[in-house]
Amino acid sequence: MYDFIIIGGGIVGMSTAMQLMQVYPDAKVLLLEKESGPARHQTGHNSGVIHAGVYYTPGSLKARFCLEGNKATKAFCNKHGIRFDECGKLLVATNELEMERMKALWERTAANGLERHWLSAAELREREPNIVGLGGIFVPSSGIVSYAEVTAAMGREFQAAGGEIRYSAEVVGLDERVDQVIVRAAGDEFRARYLITCSGLMADRVVRMLGLEPSFIICPFRGEYYLLPRQHNQIVNHLIYPIPDPSMPFLGVHLTRMIDGTVTVGPNAVLAMKREGYRKSDISLSDMVETLTSPGILKVLAKNLRPGLIEMKNSLFKGGYLKEVQKYCPSITKADLTPYPAGVRAQAVSREGKLIDDFLFVNTPRSVNVCNAPSPAATSAIPIGAHIVDKVREQIAATGGNFAPKAIDNKQRAAG
Repeated sequence: MYDFIIIGGGIVGMSTAMQLMQVYPDAKVLLLEKESGPARHQTGHNSGVIHAGVYYTPGSLKARFCLEGNKATKAFCNKHGIRFDECGKLLVATNELEMERMKALWERTAANGLERHWLSAAELREREPNIVGLGGIFVPSSGIVSYAEVTAAMGREFQAAGGEIRYSAEVVGLDERVDQVIVRAAGDEFRARYLITCSGLMADRVVRMLGLEPSFIICPFRGEYYLLPRQHNQIVNHLIYPIPDPSMPFLGVHLTRMIDGTVTVGPNAVLAMKREGYRKSDISLSDMVETLTSPGILKVLAKNLRPGLIEMKNSLFKGGYLKEVQKYCPSITKADLTPYPAGVRAQAVSREGKLIDDFLFVNTPRSVNVCNAPSPAATSAIPIGAHIVDKVREQIAATGGNFAPKAIDNKQRAAG
């Protein structure tokens, strides 16, 4: 019998496991991951940006956790010798409409407590000679890192504290009872007093395994990137983002300096035909049927039909994708857009047809389930993990558990 079982070896699951051992050092904890190693899905297929918290609704979990997570991620990296670059982010306005939208972002960054600087066209050109625009906002706290490295370090910390990880252990069944949760995985049966699930693209299916009917469905959006040739590694000095259209759910195509020194262009956002469909050719008929018969997803697609068709066109033809980045970096050519692995974003959609904007948790008496954790979840993984551990403590108290937590504050948890 385990005290806790965690499902999911991405950065949120691994952060939670690490912090759970810090708070309950004598507990018996098992983490189950269906892949052969950690960070094989969203965590290992993103831009690696340490977000500052520019876009998120003030007072939301995203805004709060991102601000805390930006600092906590850097502290964790410093402690564990993981390289990161606090290169800063530039949001660039290329026309008068975007300048108006940038004013709203300026107010939002203030409400979210961020250091930021308003740049004129001349100041923008001085910072970024290859970028054109009428103005910009510079956010110095944004950075880049390899979240796969961060996750691996969290896993080592968890194991060093006595935690157990089993890879290639796909969960196929759950049974929550009054005094325990039974987990069926890898041809075996595991029992635990409490369960935590951080299952990303499979979050709704895991909730359903618990006997609940989720009020949301996961819609997979593939984010496709291109890699610039090495001669363009110095084309930008910061992360370059367009000013997003507030009516659109995603942030637009940006230029990202990666931690390995390369520069990527992307991502777009196209509906994936498979939950884990990283390639255009990845198709699952059962996943497609589930997606395209969901009333909520159909409403989202209908509301965003025109931009969705544009995204699909740009996915198939480089020319449209190129125009998006040439708005602010005209020196990039079609020949510069070389292949790079895509990612898939797990976006929860409500039955009413709304993209669920904030982090979402669905809990039972003996389980905490992370059900919506898109960007900036990687940046926010340490405060999300702390939040989950706090919820577990409440469950233990409510169910009469006899665990004695170790006295530890959130700063100590963050450092690992």
